[in-house]
Amino acid sequence: MALTSTHLRQAVSRVVAVLPALETELNEADSRLGDGDTGAMLARVVRALDAAAPADGEAVGAALSAYAKATMGATGSSLGTLIATALMTISRQTKGREQVPWSELADLLAQARDAMSARGGASLGDKTVLDALDSVARALVGLDQPEGIQAAAQTAARATLEEFRDRPNKMGRARMFADASKGLDDPGMLAMVRIVEAIGR
Repeated sequence: MALTSTHLRQAVSRVVAVLPALETELNEADSRLGDGDTGAMLARVVRALDAAAPADGEAVGAALSAYAKATMGATGSSLGTLIATALMTISRQTKGREQVPWSELADLLAQARDAMSARGGASLGDKTVLDALDSVARALVGLDQPEGIQAAAQTAARATLEEFRDRPNKMGRARMFADASKGLDDPGMLAMVRIVEAIGR
């Protein structure tokens, strides 16, 4: 078994199923550190992804490229731009392939992480979505079965959220209130944790 565009479509559908609660939770988390609209932004993106669902048998790279374009059309926010960057990066690495071995997922996520860092200017340790993505990418090294990948990704993402909770934010609007951000979850990091959990259900 390998990753296909059908898996991508199913993953998005699982996130759509939890959107009402997720949107509320992320808006509340962001209201403590920013504009309070992370949940609404992500909801627009996820619905756009759902509308761009690939057909069975479509190449993984083509599906991800369509997802990246849908993301850019749904939002111009900083987090949305990073999501689009990640999708486009992985789409280039999987161009023309109908199946991608699960064992490649760790490296693909690592490449997405690096592209997002270059695009957004954040570094590991800044308490952003990059830290959660990095922990997941490292946790998946050597894994080639979806069940093990799901479990490892959830464990790594949750652990990173807890690890960084009491640290200050060093990027985005929250960096201006670094001390106040201690004890609070970064909205982008929290979003990734909840998405990983939804996909793993």
